[in-house]
Amino acid sequence: MDKEYIKISELNNYIKSILDRDVFLNKVYLKGEISNFKNHTRGHLYFTLKDDTSRISAVMFQSSASKLTFVPEDGMNVLVSGRISAYPTQGSYQIYIDTMEPDGLGALYIEYEKLKKKLAAQGLFAQDHKVPIPKFPNRIGVITASTGAAVRDIMSTIKRRYPLCEAILFPCLVQGKDAAADIVRQIKRADEYGVDTIIVGRGGGSIEDLWAFNEEIVAHAIYECKTPIISAVGHEIDWTIADFVADLRAPTPTGAAEMAVPTVLDIKTLIDNYKIRLNKNIKNMINTKFIKLRSLKQSFILKNPMSMYEVKEQKLDSLIDTLNKDIKNILVDKENKLSKIMMSVVIQNPHNLIKDKKVKFDLLVNTLKLVNPLGILDKGYSLVELNNKIIKSSKDVQINDILDIRLHEGNIKAEVKKIN
Repeated sequence: MDKEYIKISELNNYIKSILDRDVFLNKVYLKGEISNFKNHTRGHLYFTLKDDTSRISAVMFQSSASKLTFVPEDGMNVLVSGRISAYPTQGSYQIYIDTMEPDGLGALYIEYEKLKKKLAAQGLFAQDHKVPIPKFPNRIGVITASTGAAVRDIMSTIKRRYPLCEAILFPCLVQGKDAAADIVRQIKRADEYGVDTIIVGRGGGSIEDLWAFNEEIVAHAIYECKTPIISAVGHEIDWTIADFVADLRAPTPTGAAEMAVPTVLDIKTLIDNYKIRLNKNIKNMINTKFIKLRSLKQSFILKNPMSMYEVKEQKLDSLIDTLNKDIKNILVDKENKLSKIMMSVVIQNPHNLIKDKKVKFDLLVNTLKLVNPLGILDKGYSLVELNNKIIKSSKDVQINDILDIRLHEGNIKAEVKKIN
């Protein structure tokens, strides 16, 4: 019996026809969690519906998607209705959704939103904490899995765009229970290594696959890192906590590499722009100096240099006249004062002045004698002192005290023998 071989497309179309004729499969109602969500530019929605143990591909065309009253996201639990059919090109079956409504949020999505609000309140997303990415880095640290499309795309893009930059890989786990701690360890290592920029990320995946980048310890490690960090997790539609904390968020790993380094063409363009600006500035400077020089050449002073000398000469004459006048006034004033002094009584009759001064002097001497407490000693009186203190009463001394007696001429020391 001859065997009849058919094309794969014929088989897939046959299976599709069987599914399309099945009445039960023409209208099914499913509930599940959205994962790997993608909103196509044409308005079609592509994602996966899953439960605890199984999953199914789902498509919702623009005609049905335009009627949605909410925005689908990864992690959402939804209720859908539609038909089951095959996609012959890939040999897979999927659900073509007609209607979809929310059925609460998945546990991971709820946890994600809760942590997002917590970290936002703590200031980890604050814009003023973010630092600019260096324009011309010498070394870039890349924190991602050592294998896969992400690391290849980042490394090749950096090498192609900016060969002067060294890209250093800090390999880490990007999913699984140990991934978050591994990412934190490599962030700290790269920060201490001395790179100019750090790229942290991985390729696309479900919310579960990307969950390590939603861990709180990773968010704090990114926030505390002193080196600028670019987050590049998943595809453009994927947003993780790491994206909000990082200094810059890239839509893809390749996009992160493009943001981290310039291209040779960019540098050439920049240099050309600098050259144009420099030439323009030099030209403007020369023109300014030329205009100033021309103005100086046409100035009255340069054309008539003696005029400046003449002005200075006139000013010097004026200063000399003023100085001579001031000197003359000072001399006249001093001569007047000298004349008054020479005409005074003191100069004319100096003996009379001396006589008057002697009379006044004698008067003061006699006055001092009258008030001098020692003057009474001339009349035969004496002063008695004990320890430099004048004795005024017999009560001020005791038997055997040694007294000092001051006379008009000389002193006497006496011992007290008796007190009355």
